[in-house]
Amino acid sequence: MRRIVAAILVVLSAGPALAWEFVEDRLCRMTGGTDEVLVEVTFDPVGGDYAISLTLTGATWPAADVFGIAFDGGWPLLIQTDRHALTGDGRTLTVTDTGFGNVLAGMEFNRTASAIADDRQVAIPLDGAAEAVAAFRACPSPRLS
Repeated sequence: MRRIVAAILVVLSAGPALAWEFVEDRLCRMTGGTDEVLVEVTFDPVGGDYAISLTLTGATWPAADVFGIAFDGGWPLLIQTDRHALTGDGRTLTVTDTGFGNVLAGMEFNRTASAIADDRQVAIPLDGAAEAVAAFRACPSPRLS
C-alpha cells in the first residue's frame, strides 16, 4: 500500500514536462523528461546498440540490484533489468541493449512511465512522446561519420 501511495505522490508531484524531441546526427536520439529527470534514448546505427539514460537533476539513483520502468496508459507494461549502470556521481542511470521494442512501445502507447530503483520512483510524463518515437523508429541516420 505504501508503494502505491508513493507512486501516486511521485506522479502528482512531477514538475512540468519537457517536450519530447527527436534529433538525428551520428546517433538517433530522443529526449524528454521533467525538471526532475532528463530522459535520453539513443540508437547507434553502427554498433546496433540502444540505450536509455535517466539523469536526475537534484538527487542520485540508489545502487539497486534491479531497475525497472513501469508504463501506465493504453498498453501497461513493466520492464525490469539487472543490466544497468550508474555514473560515478550516481545521477545518471543507463541501460544498454540490442533491442528496445518494449521500451519504445511503452513510450509510444502510454501516458506515463515510472522509473524505479529500490525505493526511488521518478515519474515521466509521455505526452507528445509518440511522435518522437515514430521518428526514432524511422532511423538509422544516413549521415554516419
